[in-house]
Amino acid sequence: MSTTPEVLFVCVHNAGRSQMAAALLAHHARGRVVVRSAGSAPAEEINPAVVEVMGELGIDVSQQFPTKLATEDVEASDVVVTMGCGDACPVFPGKRYLDWDLEDPAGKTAEQIRPLREDIDTRVRQLLRDLLDDEENR
Repeated sequence: MSTTPEVLFVCVHNAGRSQMAAALLAHHARGRVVVRSAGSAPAEEINPAVVEVMGELGIDVSQQFPTKLATEDVEASDVVVTMGCGDACPVFPGKRYLDWDLEDPAGKTAEQIRPLREDIDTRVRQLLRDLLDDEENR
């Protein structure tokens, strides 16, 4: 693993799950992890209800935008977390892959997305602990 761990979150539209996960990891890691997110078929914009529920935590994702998954993003990452992108995500040897089975927030209200945000936050905090433990034990 590189000096600073690099994590890539991937979902289909890069408008909800992966954006929340990336923002939460960046928030909790405070510069200790390089964070990216991308989508296999990016949407035009971030889900407005996702912007709302992240804003409730003081995390502004309103200026983020869905990004197309690039092979280079996967190559640069130590950990790739997929969230329903299926076979669209390239696989490289030596990378750590995690598949988080998370409901797509598309078409859902902020009230319906809050439990998903909390689930992602729990997973992100555990991932951060794992990454920092790995770094300390090298």
